[in-house]
Amino acid sequence: MSTPEIERLVDLLAKLPGLGPRSARRATLHLIKRPGQLMQPLAEAIASAASAIRTCTSCGNVDTVDPCRICADYERDRGVICVIEGVADLWALERTASFGGIYHVLGGTLSALDGVGPEDLHIGRLVDRASSPEVKEVILATNATVAGQTTAHYITERLADAGVMISRLAHGVPVGGELDYLDDGTLTAAIKSRREV
Repeated sequence: MSTPEIERLVDLLAKLPGLGPRSARRATLHLIKRPGQLMQPLAEAIASAASAIRTCTSCGNVDTVDPCRICADYERDRGVICVIEGVADLWALERTASFGGIYHVLGGTLSALDGVGPEDLHIGRLVDRASSPEVKEVILATNATVAGQTTAHYITERLADAGVMISRLAHGVPVGGELDYLDDGTLTAAIKSRREV
């Protein structure tokens, strides 16, 4: 038997990826046992992040500034845009330190079953960005899933008249794999072995 406050905490933790109700209960109990060392600092960190985090209006990354630090870094190659599904994929590629261009976060993939169409993603903004004279290449780094492949194909068609080279990550990324779960070596090899579509 627990209080409504504890049940709310369990319910919220259970909504996190990888945590079901049982794991959420264990995590809640762990937090309760260490209120000063874990619970209070976690609550403060969440509150601070909630008030400070912004979505970059240029690329869709999350940061505490807009434009994000990647878009604001003029040492990055603005002639190459890497298109990814979500911020987790951006973080995975940045971990490898093998890409020096800029990003474009789609916000998901096309999925007729889930009712996600082109208007639900940031594809129109990508077409606008790719039409800039300084952009020479667009790397399609969507996941090697059916939805990722479908989205990449659609974007290729939309960018046909943009006058940019379109490349795709190398096949070192396994079919059905997701970038966030791949090791750094595989991601580095994939970005370096990309090819034109």
